[in-house]
Amino acid sequence: MSVPAADRGTTTVADRAVRRIVERAATEALAPGEVRTGRTSASVRGRRARVDVTVTLPYPLVLDESGERVRAHVADRTALLTGLAVPSARVRVRELRVRAAGEGSAVAEEQAAAEEAAAVERAGGEPRARRPWSPRRAPVAVAALAAAAACAVLLYDVVAVHAAGRAPARWRSDLMDWLTSHGPHAGAWPGAAAAFAVLCLGVWLLVLAVTPGARGRLPLRPPLPGVRAVIDRSAVASLLRDAVSGLPGITRVRVRVGRRRATVRAGLAFGELDPAHRALTETAERALASCGAARPPRLRVRLRTEPAWRAPAQGGEEG
Repeated sequence: MSVPAADRGTTTVADRAVRRIVERAATEALAPGEVRTGRTSASVRGRRARVDVTVTLPYPLVLDESGERVRAHVADRTALLTGLAVPSARVRVRELRVRAAGEGSAVAEEQAAAEEAAAVERAGGEPRARRPWSPRRAPVAVAALAAAAACAVLLYDVVAVHAAGRAPARWRSDLMDWLTSHGPHAGAWPGAAAAFAVLCLGVWLLVLAVTPGARGRLPLRPPLPGVRAVIDRSAVASLLRDAVSGLPGITRVRVRVGRRRATVRAGLAFGELDPAHRALTETAERALASCGAARPPRLRVRLRTEPAWRAPAQGGEEG
């Protein structure tokens, strides 16, 4: 007579064995030697295990992504080696350890390059840079405070009438009388003007809600997958101004950077006009390209001669 396999005995995995597996799995999550484990605990209940590990991670790195990789690897590796279900794997990052000179640099660079290449391949090209979305704190705060103040005053008067038996406030009675005689149905222009103002306010709030805003910033090419970077247009203008101001003969530099166009206006005090214009354009293009904008604005260069400018002796043209 054969005995069913379930009745022949049981296999018990001790908490200590699971704890050792968790410690080893945590050190394998990132590059060799980058993760150090501290206090580790494991609790086995039937066919389920709950584990808790404290780790030290290297600096610099993306903390949330690295912590999630350690947690996922610990849960998967423990479940594979023990045959237990691991519904809860908690990872505590106790501290960050600065890498020694040259430690893990080659491994980190290869890993970062592989991740970036995989992200680019999944996206079908370069990572897409999106415009920053403005939180619109000032308009929302002003509208919310105004609405809250009006509702608070009205609520106080209504509660005073119904709870304390007071007479309605004079301003509310006068307002109701005015609205009954000056509403849009009466054909009076004050009511129509007020309704139009409320409509404009609603449309304005809707536009603020569905548009990105932050027009003073330009999105940059993402340095890493999942990373967004922006630069102020005023910073781009300062960079262009500093770059072209050092050219020979260039004076009175004015730069304006918009979302789609960058305009550089300068004066020429001495020298030939055409070579100076070419040098000015090339310098401005290099400075604009060095900003790393995802969609660089089109460059427009204007160079004019100063009143004291004179054509060179070899016959330079005057602009």
